[in-house]
Amino acid sequence: MKLRFTGLSNPGLVRFSNQDAYYIDPEGRFFIVADGMGGHTGGEEASRIATQIIRDYLLQHWQSDLETKVLLENAFKQANLAIVREQKLQPQCSDMGTTAVTIVFREQQPAIAHVGDSRLYLFREAALQQVTTDHTWINMALHQGDISKQEARNHPWRHILSRCLGREELDLIDIQTINVRLGDRLLLCSDGLTEELSDEHIAFQLQSHPAIEKASAALLEAALASGGKDNITVVLIALE
Repeated sequence: MKLRFTGLSNPGLVRFSNQDAYYIDPEGRFFIVADGMGGHTGGEEASRIATQIIRDYLLQHWQSDLETKVLLENAFKQANLAIVREQKLQPQCSDMGTTAVTIVFREQQPAIAHVGDSRLYLFREAALQQVTTDHTWINMALHQGDISKQEARNHPWRHILSRCLGREELDLIDIQTINVRLGDRLLLCSDGLTEELSDEHIAFQLQSHPAIEKASAALLEAALASGGKDNITVVLIALE
């Protein structure tokens, strides 16, 4: 099975800076998307640190005997510690943090780690499935039945994270494996995409554009056309 992949990031139409960051391993072994927060400087720095530390840890320990789940957990913990250290060095950025979602192709089943509300989707046979769970206050309220899906989509608290990198009390990183097969496509994205496009619209664009380069560009253009109020990052992987 061969992987084809591409990535795009855009600051959107409202913000002057791009606090998103992403990394694609040239050999297709792993992929990272991070969405920073904490003001112009803090957000950019947090997502950059997370992407860099996770990348470096995975590269340095790729050939080790560590199980992939342990490898990912360690990488995320190292990124979290690095951001916390930077907060202490730069008091003006004391509230900076970042989401992160990473997929690793190292064992028979790819492994996914994530913190925050950057997502990973599986697109298979014209159906889109959100694989990760948003770590947000609004998602907890939704699952508890306190609000409806429609209320959640427009709720003023929908951006409040229940978990992110850059917090000393971070003690849980969601890690899971995923079954993939020929023809699948995997989408990693920041919430700048999902805030503008519904899952149905994302699925429509993926179905309409079989080539991943055209699909990623179409997703970005559609998000901009819908308002582009936040930074938008898309990483798309095709299993061929």
